[in-house]
Amino acid sequence: MVHEDQRLDRLSALPYDAAKLAADIKSWGLELGFQQVGISDIDLSDAESALVRWIEAGFHGNMQFMEKHGTKRSRPAELIPGTVSVISARMDYLPESQASMLNNLGDARSAYIARYALGRDYHKVLRNKLQKLAERIAECIGPSGYRAFTDSGPVLEKPIAAKAGLGWIGKHTNLINRGSGSWFFLGEIYSDLVLPTDSRTGEHCGSCNACLDVCPTRAFVGPYQLDARRCISYLTIEHHGSIPTEFRERIGNRIFGCDDCQLVCPWNRFAKLATEIQFWPRNGLNDASLLSLFEWDESTFMQKTEGSAIRRLGYDRWLRNLAIGLGNSPTSQVAINALSNRFETSDFVLREHISWALNKLKTTL
Repeated sequence: MVHEDQRLDRLSALPYDAAKLAADIKSWGLELGFQQVGISDIDLSDAESALVRWIEAGFHGNMQFMEKHGTKRSRPAELIPGTVSVISARMDYLPESQASMLNNLGDARSAYIARYALGRDYHKVLRNKLQKLAERIAECIGPSGYRAFTDSGPVLEKPIAAKAGLGWIGKHTNLINRGSGSWFFLGEIYSDLVLPTDSRTGEHCGSCNACLDVCPTRAFVGPYQLDARRCISYLTIEHHGSIPTEFRERIGNRIFGCDDCQLVCPWNRFAKLATEIQFWPRNGLNDASLLSLFEWDESTFMQKTEGSAIRRLGYDRWLRNLAIGLGNSPTSQVAINALSNRFETSDFVLREHISWALNKLKTTL
């Protein structure tokens, strides 16, 4: 690992002006549509210790990918040999006002989808822009070793972004920027270029616990400590199979992810709407009804989710989540009929969730 004094020595002996290149990289990033770009070194020892404790506690649930890469996740040079710097970038994705989101979430007949998933899959959008940034660097100084990531590999993107000065990790474990809130994506370029690093920002959560208190499933075991096994984002997206009954009512109408902890964060009063049109809502998914989505056949699901992060669910898990939402919706014969019409599905897990929803609706009919 390159220590700071060694890093300074290397900066002075480089065949390029590292300070100018770093400034240019940030400027080029803004031109490509990122809201901020920062640079960090690769010392993630504190984050590695926290990750080990989190996994040992079992908080990662069945996300085995969180442990299978070992220290490659927290030691960039083990993942990509030669890495000495990380270029970290963030891009706003907020597609609408907080009032619109709260209206959608508050209407038990509507399906609530985490706002990051309403538009084009962010993996594709950010990776393309990071690749262009890397190519711009190569045009300036010649070929170098790099690899771009956007939540697409074993990368501790939030600790890296915090080291690069893009914000601080809040009590809800999301990155918060003092001037922009937390509604943004992160992406990284692992690079073998020696570059001057940015300074961390301060932490500004103070005594506020709004995000911890609002969580419907009490997924936070303490500040900065998330038990993913209780998190609605994990349950509706990462979790395969049956969702534990203790969480189903609390899931409400959230059918893909959850934004509650961000919706109550005071810093998000500074959040800005996305300027990247690819993140704007598609197919009316920001205010669609549970019933209308539950009536999609598989071909419609595939068509409407093309290029979307939602498609990773697959059709049966999509229906599983919608069945829970319908079970939590106001009782109506229309909802009962829609659920009953799908009961003879070949998917056992889906059938079990439909049965739960029907029993819940019928007991209040």
